[in-house]
Amino acid sequence: MRGPPAEHPSGRVERLASGLGELEVDALLVESLTDVRYLTGFTGSHGLALVLGEAAAAETGPHRFFTDFRYATQSAAEVPDVFERRIVTGELLESVGALLAPTSGRLGFDETQLTVKGHRRLGELLGQGWELVACNGAVERLRAVKEPGEIARIRAAAELADEALSGILEGGLAGRTEREVAIELELRMRRLGAEAASFPSIVASGAHGALPHAQPREQEIARDVLVTIDWGALHEGYCSDCTRTYATGEHISELAREIYELVLDAQEQGLAAVKAGPSGRDVDAVAREVIERAGHGEHFGHGLGHGVGMEIHEAPRLSRTAGEEPLLEGNVVTIEPGVYLPDLLGVRIEDLVVVGGESQEVLTSLSKALTVVS
Repeated sequence: MRGPPAEHPSGRVERLASGLGELEVDALLVESLTDVRYLTGFTGSHGLALVLGEAAAAETGPHRFFTDFRYATQSAAEVPDVFERRIVTGELLESVGALLAPTSGRLGFDETQLTVKGHRRLGELLGQGWELVACNGAVERLRAVKEPGEIARIRAAAELADEALSGILEGGLAGRTEREVAIELELRMRRLGAEAASFPSIVASGAHGALPHAQPREQEIARDVLVTIDWGALHEGYCSDCTRTYATGEHISELAREIYELVLDAQEQGLAAVKAGPSGRDVDAVAREVIERAGHGEHFGHGLGHGVGMEIHEAPRLSRTAGEEPLLEGNVVTIEPGVYLPDLLGVRIEDLVVVGGESQEVLTSLSKALTVVS
C-alpha cells in the first residue's frame, strides 16, 4: 500500500522561502512539528526550522534545522542538505536567537505555536534589530494543496480504513458494545498497516448518535436502531476520515429513514458542488440549504467539512463561517452533513474528496445506501 514518493522536502522549503517577500518577512520560524515534518522530513518529537529569505541567507547562511542530541542520527538521515543541522544543548529558541542577533530584519512566527514566554524571550535575544511578525498558517496554506504523492498516501489510508470497517461489519453490530466495536476497528486498522487511528473512533448508536462527537460507551448496540461510525487511519504520515450510518434491523423508525434520506440528499448535493473555484462557504451553503428546507437547520450545527492531510483537521474549512478563499485543485476535504435530534437519533454521512478543476475524486468507497447490519 506504499504510494509514490511525495515531493522532496527541499522543493517545499524553497517554495516557502520564495514567498517570504509576500509575507513581508525576512525569515520564518517554524515550530509546529507537522509543519517541520512537511518541510524537512523530520519525524522526531523535538525540532524546529528556520527558513531564510534571500537577503537573510546572504548574511547568515542556509536554512537551519535545530534539534537535540537524541535526534542527531535520525535528523542526519531525514533532513535534507538544504538545511544546515544544529544539534543544540538547551532551548532551541536560544540557538535561533543567537544565530539571528548579529543581523536585523523581520522574523515571522505562528501565534498558535509560539508561547507568550517564548515570544518574550525571543524578543530579548534578538533585541532592537529584529521585529517579530505574526504569520499564522504560512506553512499550512502550502500543505492545503496536496502533491500527487500526498494524495496517493491519503488514498491508501482511506482504502485501509474502508477494509478495516468492512471486516467489522461482517461480524455484525447488534449485541456488541460501542466501545468493543471502536477498539476492534482501531486494532484492525493497525494490523492492516496503519500507524494509528487518525483520531479516536466514534461509534454511537440510537439516541447516543445525536451527539456529533459521541464517545463509545460500554453499552450494547440494540437492534432496529441507527449506528453512526466515524473513523480514519493514519498511514505513512497522512490521515483518512469517513463516516457511515447503519441500521441494525429492518424495523428502524420511519423518522430514522426520513432523516437518513435527508442527510444523504444533502451530502450528495454538497459533494456535487465540490470543485476548484467556489469557496468553502459556498459549498457548505449547498448542503445546508437542503437540510434547512426540510426544517432541520437547527439540527445541523457544525460545518460541512474540513481539509485532511498530515493532520485530521487542516485548511481549507467548509462552513458558514469560512472565508471567501476559493477551493483549489489539490485540496483534500471532507463532505459530512449531519442531522442530530436530541434524545432520539443522529445521522452523519461523510466522504473524503480530492478537489479537481471541474470535478472531484471520492477516496472513500463504502456504500452510502441505508444498509442493515444486524
